[in-house]
Amino acid sequence: QVQLVESGGGVVQAGGSLRLSCAASGSVSSVNVMGWHRQVPGKQRELIAAINSGGNSNYADSVKGRFTISRDNVRTTVYLQMNSLKPEDTAVYYCYANSGLYTKWGQGTQVTVSS
Repeated sequence: QVQLVESGGGVVQAGGSLRLSCAASGSVSSVNVMGWHRQVPGKQRELIAAINSGGNSNYADSVKGRFTISRDNVRTTVYLQMNSLKPEDTAVYYCYANSGLYTKWGQGTQVTVSS
């Protein structure tokens, strides 16, 4: 399996930007899809962006045009560039990796957008 370590969360003003990173280690070659969910207390975890081994990406409508997911050439680190942040983007952001046999989650990183 893989292990995931996230970084890059923090506090930013509305309209600002943050970049999240998710570093994968272990059986990275088994991973097909990596991406990001976010969760607000009392609400379900929401898939916001994902990228597959072919480099194809998809986004939730709520972040389309503002967030960009990318990965490095050796596919061990996934990034989420978040621009034009809004207060409603405030959440805990979780990286995940899916191999088809299992899904592994990161520990989560808090993103807070102040108005």
